[in-house]
Amino acid sequence: MVDKVFKKSITKQFEFDEEVASVFDDMLNRSVPFYKEMQRLSISFACNYLEENDKVYDLGCSTGSTLIELSKHFNKKLDLIGIDNSSAMLNRASKKAKAFGVDINLINADLHDINYDNAKLIFSNYTLQFIRPLQREKLVKKIFNSLNEKGVFIFCEKIISSNSTLNKQSIDEYYEFKKTQGYSEFEIAQKREALENVLIPYTEDENKKMILEAGFSHCETICKWVNFAIFIAIK
Repeated sequence: MVDKVFKKSITKQFEFDEEVASVFDDMLNRSVPFYKEMQRLSISFACNYLEENDKVYDLGCSTGSTLIELSKHFNKKLDLIGIDNSSAMLNRASKKAKAFGVDINLINADLHDINYDNAKLIFSNYTLQFIRPLQREKLVKKIFNSLNEKGVFIFCEKIISSNSTLNKQSIDEYYEFKKTQGYSEFEIAQKREALENVLIPYTEDENKKMILEAGFSHCETICKWVNFAIFIAIK
């Protein structure tokens, strides 16, 4: 379905409810520059670290796209677990996984309340940015502790610049991108207002600092488009 969520006046802050879940895949493709390519890169890098029967988690798995795509590109069996606190998203994920014949254990839970036991690789795509800073750092530490030795954490995030001029230019560039995707100025303004104080991005350096302070041995940016980036962290 086509994303028309913000064609009407908003009455609440952004949340991952049934209305958003029903158009979420279209929303991602039109709201995140080069989303498919970033997903492909994340999966390609992930495959370098995986072996048969490894356990892979996707935190904030939404409609399950990343784990489904991973199963298509990795030719051995994996133990796939998707976690999300939105039942609407998980309902979509369940239907998609069934349609593609992919076995995913989908769990409806808060990311802070569940253990990621014996994880070889953990994905988090545009999820950390929705978690309050103090809780975000605790979650990253939990991710580090949950990974096997030499385990890998791959995460995508919207980022900001520490330079106010560049940050303004990045916002303007992103605004123009959304217009090319068919969003009206009204829709863009509505979504920005709905996400105010809900989505809290870090700078690229702040993300890396958080990762290294959690105990990871290395963190690197493997792809960046203005204010969107993929990071890979190695335990």
